[in-house]
Amino acid sequence: MGFQDLWAVVIIIVAGFCFQAQVLKSQNLSCNPDDLAALRDFSSKLEPGIYVWWANSNSSSDCCNWVGITCNSSSSLGLNDITNDSSSGRVTRLVLDRKRLTGKLSESLGNLVQLRFLNLSHNFLKNSVPDSLFHLPNLEVLDLSFNDLSGSIPQTINLPSIQHLDISSNLLNGSLPTRICENSTRIRVIRLAVNYFSGDFSPGLGNCAFLEHLCLGMNDLTGNIAEDIFQLPKLNLLGLQDNKFSGQLSSSISLLSSLVRLDVSTNTFSGRIPDVFSNLNHFKDFVAHSNRFVGKIPTSLSNSPTVNLINLRNNSLDGSLELNCSAMTNLTSLYLGSNRFNGSLPSDLSSCRQLKNIVLGRNNFSSQVPETFRNFHSLSYLSLSNCSIFNLSSALQILQECKNLTTLVLTLNFPNEELPADPSLHFENLKVLVIANCKLKGSIPLWLKGCTKLQLLDLSWNHLGATIPAWIGQFQDLFYLDLSNNTFTGEIPKSITGLASLINRSISLEEPSSDFPFFMKINESARGLQYNQIWSFPPTVELGHNLLTGPIWPEFGNLKKLHVLDLKFNNLSGTIPTELSGMTSLEMLDLSHNDLTGNIPPSLVKLSFLSRFSVAHNQLSGKIPWEGQFATFPNSSFEGNKLCGDYRFPCPSDQVPVRSPGKPRRNKDIVTRMVIGILFGTTAFLVVLMFMILLL
Repeated sequence: MGFQDLWAVVIIIVAGFCFQAQVLKSQNLSCNPDDLAALRDFSSKLEPGIYVWWANSNSSSDCCNWVGITCNSSSSLGLNDITNDSSSGRVTRLVLDRKRLTGKLSESLGNLVQLRFLNLSHNFLKNSVPDSLFHLPNLEVLDLSFNDLSGSIPQTINLPSIQHLDISSNLLNGSLPTRICENSTRIRVIRLAVNYFSGDFSPGLGNCAFLEHLCLGMNDLTGNIAEDIFQLPKLNLLGLQDNKFSGQLSSSISLLSSLVRLDVSTNTFSGRIPDVFSNLNHFKDFVAHSNRFVGKIPTSLSNSPTVNLINLRNNSLDGSLELNCSAMTNLTSLYLGSNRFNGSLPSDLSSCRQLKNIVLGRNNFSSQVPETFRNFHSLSYLSLSNCSIFNLSSALQILQECKNLTTLVLTLNFPNEELPADPSLHFENLKVLVIANCKLKGSIPLWLKGCTKLQLLDLSWNHLGATIPAWIGQFQDLFYLDLSNNTFTGEIPKSITGLASLINRSISLEEPSSDFPFFMKINESARGLQYNQIWSFPPTVELGHNLLTGPIWPEFGNLKKLHVLDLKFNNLSGTIPTELSGMTSLEMLDLSHNDLTGNIPPSLVKLSFLSRFSVAHNQLSGKIPWEGQFATFPNSSFEGNKLCGDYRFPCPSDQVPVRSPGKPRRNKDIVTRMVIGILFGTTAFLVVLMFMILLL
């Protein structure tokens, strides 16, 4: 062991002793009466069930031993305790995050005057935030995020020691409290995102001289960004996404010399992106998708040596795509989909040596995949959907050289070309392959069998035919298979019922980043293409709209992880297997428009997650099971059959029963006797009534 290693061990041991001493010291302290009263009042405002839990956990009257409470001695806090009791403890930390607390916050929390750290995040607290919480002189961290708190926040707060303020993900409203820093000058982090703050972004936050993180995303803020924001020398994260900001993006961004990440996505900013990024020496992430920006990518941005992520999708950027990859040595993710770029795909993209993720879908490129992409060794995710590119055979020959490629999306390109059958093609690391909506001819090629890591395969909306090969069920990790809207024939390969990831395996498909968009067809229309996240796709087998024949295999019931099974519009025959009830995770089952016979197995009522179901237009008969989810399915789920059950499809046995030949005479006699009895009784009553009237 070297000298430095020895010192490291000594430091760890000393730190451990100090920590243990602090814990013991806290345990030996007695709670200050004022703090005890404040905590008891706080707990009394919680819902009874939670209060009982906390009371049982804190049976002692000494709050310094309560769950979530930390005390420090008065002397260690520099206080003069009039009782001269060195064991008197003041509450400095209250941490009850993720405890499922419900109820409202008490004003009494403002009496914990020595509180340094308050964390009640990830609970179910409601009503307004007490004003007293904004007047704690020693509070450094206030975290009330992820609750159901409502109401407004004071424009000015008096927290002279506050450094971290997080009230994000609540139901707060009113105007943005931009004067927070008038009496709270030390604040470094302000998180007000995911609320309902509205109105203009007024000046005031420019007084927060030490501010490093400002998160205002997902509110209803309007207008433009207050200019004094750009005077903050330490600001490194500015999140303004998902608001209603408009106008041009200010060129004063260049003054934020410490800026690392800027997110202005999903607003209505317009005009050109200012060419002011050359002075931002720490800048890494620029997220400005879903706005109305026009023109080209600024030169200072396309030459930045520090930038890591550029996300400008869903704008109106145009012209040729020009990037100086020799200068952009740290660029890893480039998302420019849904713009108006034209010309050829940039051949020098492969010179961006760190570039892993590229999305260029829905632009006006008209070219082949450049030959230079053979050298794109860093490339992992590539989406070129709807880019008017052609020559699929050449594209696959080139892209197979990208040995780190895991995701390839080529939807809406190569119209009427042939799906290459070249057996030499090999994508050893490919996990996601989408070549849908291309009207491709041919059949499923044998080279796909070598893509042993496939997790998601979509060849839908093409003109592919022949049979589905049996080896399709050999992929150990395949959880999403869409071969719908083709002309496949023959039986469904039984091997599909043995897909391991749909039986007992956990499904994990990593995203390159939270900003990664993905073109994917998610409904039954060729127009139904939109961005989605790969990880959100449910485990699926889509084989609808083909020419498949034969039975539905009982072994489908083994697919316990399957969420969607769609076999509609085929020529499948036989009965619906009872074993399908084994698909316990199933949410959608569509067997409509086939030639199925028999009844609907009553066992299917066990599918408690089933929300969409259809067996319409088959040859089914018998009773419809109405238990469980089946009571919620519309008539259209069963039409075009000889099914019955419930008031909507009454069975013959539910009508007035047909009388047996021996019963009508007996029933008639009974009715006759009843009528005679009624007539006799009525006559007697009238005679008595008339006799009484005569007596009067």
